[in-house]
Amino acid sequence: MPGSALRRFLPPATALAACLGSVFPGSAAQAAEPLRVGGAVLEAVDVAQLAGFPGPDPERALDAFRRTCAAAPVPLAPTITGDAAALSAACARAAAVAPEGAASFFATAFAAYRVVRPAAEGTPVRRTGFLTGYFEPELSGSPEAAPGYTAPVLARPADLVSLEPGEAHPGLDPTLRAARRTEAGLVPYPDRAAIEDDGPGPSRIPLLWLHPVDLFVLQVQGSGRVRLTDGRVVRVLYDGRNGRPYTAIGKLLVAEGHLPLEGLTLARWTGWLRDNPEIARRLMRRNQSYIFFKLAPVEDAALGPPGAAGVPLSPGHSLAVDSTLWRYGLPFWIEASDDPATGRIVIAADTGSAIVGPARGDLYLGTGEAAGVAAGNLRAPAGFVVLLPRAAAPAGP
Repeated sequence: MPGSALRRFLPPATALAACLGSVFPGSAAQAAEPLRVGGAVLEAVDVAQLAGFPGPDPERALDAFRRTCAAAPVPLAPTITGDAAALSAACARAAAVAPEGAASFFATAFAAYRVVRPAAEGTPVRRTGFLTGYFEPELSGSPEAAPGYTAPVLARPADLVSLEPGEAHPGLDPTLRAARRTEAGLVPYPDRAAIEDDGPGPSRIPLLWLHPVDLFVLQVQGSGRVRLTDGRVVRVLYDGRNGRPYTAIGKLLVAEGHLPLEGLTLARWTGWLRDNPEIARRLMRRNQSYIFFKLAPVEDAALGPPGAAGVPLSPGHSLAVDSTLWRYGLPFWIEASDDPATGRIVIAADTGSAIVGPARGDLYLGTGEAAGVAAGNLRAPAGFVVLLPRAAAPAGP
């Protein structure tokens, strides 16, 4: 996507209309051996060489960094890149930085490393990464089943057991990421069709009710806000999944000839599903993955739901990354591959099953319809520069 298009699809509220561990002293210092993360090389670069750094609104990035880095740590692999002690020291320093000092803070407290993938002989090849967008849908719902609200949002069942990556159990397909606890042991958890056919019951408690297509959207996004018919607004948060494989419904719609790939936006495919409920039901059931939820209040309407790091997401500044490679709280400089001056600082605060690799990110763009349009249109090559805190030698594989 051209840089101008990349800017056009990002929300103006975050100033995106204008643009899209520790290290050796000196932001351009070279280590004796190249740092490597997930098959990529981290190539030191002076921040002065990053066109447009630190972007149009570094103070918003600073706010996102302070909230993310101060959160209680979540369990992560010991081999991830980003020294915890160094990041904690940078976090403590950030607490005293005034908004007008945000640019200087990011330029001096961190060293910049461009993420590049090596060729077979080990020479870095400047292949760009890839950036997409996601959002928090705002949906209408009912506290009880009612006309137009026939799909239950189910709470996490007591018999659901989530499995960690690499965790295996006898008799279970190792690709499954969850199981059902029974008296005889763990068995595969039912797929979407079976869960829908069983419906709510003693072990599956409905939290509220949505239109079936809205429930599907909620499960694709992982969380959302729901405006209930009684006037309340609640946040619905991810609380586990059945571990079955995910199938993108857009691919199914295109493969069966219902909609063309060109212009396949969220609004278009959800509208088509609403207009064709029988086909919609069949296609949605092709996605075996099923998400369970919990309810929470909306404490700050300007922020999104908590990401995997445990803190509310900042529109335009919270990034979902591969959490098997990067520590939450690390800042990144993201730039459109065809227009480096469109960069901005974002903070690793979330993850996702489709976010795999050292130069792959998903940018949180806010709540509601406009954010959904922006997220649906953001699919662009992008450059990734990680900012590692300066306290000690960089931690990583």
